[in-house]
Amino acid sequence: MELNRIMAIMAHPDDAELGCGGTVAKWVREGKEVRYVICTNGDKGTKDRGVSPHLLAETREDEQLKAAEVMGVKSVTFLRHRDGELEVTLAFRSELALLIRQYRPHIIVTHDPWRPYLLHPDHRAVGYTTSDAIVASRDHLFLPAQTNAGFNAHSPCEIHFTFPETPDLFVDITDTLDLKLEALEKHKSQIKIRENWREMITAMAREFGKKGNMQYGEIFKRVVL
Repeated sequence: MELNRIMAIMAHPDDAELGCGGTVAKWVREGKEVRYVICTNGDKGTKDRGVSPHLLAETREDEQLKAAEVMGVKSVTFLRHRDGELEVTLAFRSELALLIRQYRPHIIVTHDPWRPYLLHPDHRAVGYTTSDAIVASRDHLFLPAQTNAGFNAHSPCEIHFTFPETPDLFVDITDTLDLKLEALEKHKSQIKIRENWREMITAMAREFGKKGNMQYGEIFKRVVL
């Protein structure tokens, strides 16, 4: 089976570009369909005390759309939950399962919630809930209201967890690192606090690349379902 539909389910605007931007650009170049689901509005992601959370949320959504356009992403769905307040709930699980059933991705990319010392609660919540939603999406006796509304059960083929402690999938992004950096540059509200952000991202890609014997890379924990 051709794994041509990919869905990246991430906690905040910019998480997709940071965790899998080079891989997304590579997939798009190969003709695959990539969609983003951004679970929070990012309204707490600033050190600037003069910016209101409402304005920050609007800014970050606009930045994410511009970054997705650079990457060639098919669509971006904003769930607009409050930053820092996500929890592993049945309601959140159903929300993600509905999107999985609607868009029927072959591969889902999300945060690795089992990574030791993963501090951000949103990253943990999204990773756990996405995993739970995949189970709810694939079995027809889950979520009968969705089935009755025409959103039938769907089972993705793989999960790729970003920034894992023990990666087993190494993607060569040597040819797409420039696009990853170009997309990250659109997240101006986030990168402005680090003047050397390009060097930091490049160094990280170089370090990950060493693990897979390539110049620049991204790493994942791949789970085949």
